[in-house]
Amino acid sequence: MKTAKPADVGLDATRLGRLTSTLKDDIAKEKYDGAVFIVARGGKVAMHEAVGFAERGSGRVARTDDVFLIFSITKALTAAIVLTRIDRGELSLTTKAADVIPEFGCKGKHRVTIAQLLSHTAGMSAGLPPIPIELIGNQEAMVAAICQMGVEAIPGEKVSYSPIIAHSILAEVVRRVDGGARPFREILAAEVLKPLGMNDTSLGLRKDLAPRRVPIVVRDRSDGLFPPEMLEAFNTIVKEDSEIPAAGAFSTASDLFRFTEALRRGGEGEAARILSPAIIRLATTNQTGTRRNSLWDYALETRGWDEFPAFLGLTFFLRGTGIFPHWFGNLNSPGTFGAVGAGSTVFWVDPERDLTFVCLTAGLLEETHNVDRFQRLSDLVSSAVIS
Repeated sequence: MKTAKPADVGLDATRLGRLTSTLKDDIAKEKYDGAVFIVARGGKVAMHEAVGFAERGSGRVARTDDVFLIFSITKALTAAIVLTRIDRGELSLTTKAADVIPEFGCKGKHRVTIAQLLSHTAGMSAGLPPIPIELIGNQEAMVAAICQMGVEAIPGEKVSYSPIIAHSILAEVVRRVDGGARPFREILAAEVLKPLGMNDTSLGLRKDLAPRRVPIVVRDRSDGLFPPEMLEAFNTIVKEDSEIPAAGAFSTASDLFRFTEALRRGGEGEAARILSPAIIRLATTNQTGTRRNSLWDYALETRGWDEFPAFLGLTFFLRGTGIFPHWFGNLNSPGTFGAVGAGSTVFWVDPERDLTFVCLTAGLLEETHNVDRFQRLSDLVSSAVIS
């Protein structure tokens, strides 16, 4: 990937160097294993580097074309497909999911809307459906199990991050609106990945990407949101035909940068427009008010965090206002938006500074410690802006 001199895009090279040195220091201390990252301003890449290991145990060094399971950043790709259907008039944000998936409309889910599923306000469970973990890549089995589950809160009232369930239903809504013939992974590839030139990205582990895959190893095995054994199980349960629309995509830093560029440019990639500026603006606007995200209730006690607003758009996380723990740091502008993946991955775009950061890491951290790590790295990126 062609890079520009930091000074030419208003970034201080010495300050940017602190990002690399901090990553190297963390890796040397075995806090995690490696990282591939991109820093860009105005769409011009100032840094694209790989540090540390893709796999520490074998001594395999990190490369800029390494392929990572991006976990919940997958939700942003799924959301993009849903938003295309709203742009086309095939769906509305007020459409009830049960209008498209009739069997979903039971046990308190009758009124759940597309907007509520996108903004994590649908009252869906934070857990997995009651099926064997090896079946979570089977979209048909997942949807059938989810349809028999009840809600855990009145839809629209509470912000409760849904790690798996909400975006599985959103993907099924898209598949049925599409006619029901194509698997969701094919729809995603045809309508987002291919138009944006994201040739090294797939839902499920495409065979040609497998040799560059970074294995999932949890380095920080502290008690947290997700059991380390469950996260490491993704090494074996995610196969080429797996569909986990909330957490099952593989990608590279370069490809995710192409996606962030389309978002930064109001829906337009280098070769094609996938979304309208209007829907990008809405999707990256706060939809949850001042309500907290109950995802972090455990951290209020275990880490002594004070309560803070969720600041969620239509799937995208927002920086918002105030000083509190956040993957995007405390120096970014309030309108900064992006996505994160379990203990390992982040991207954000700061529209005010025209600044972009993509970082994919090997060696997962417990999620609150991951917030600490990316907050520090994000602030290093933001502090490099000098004009």
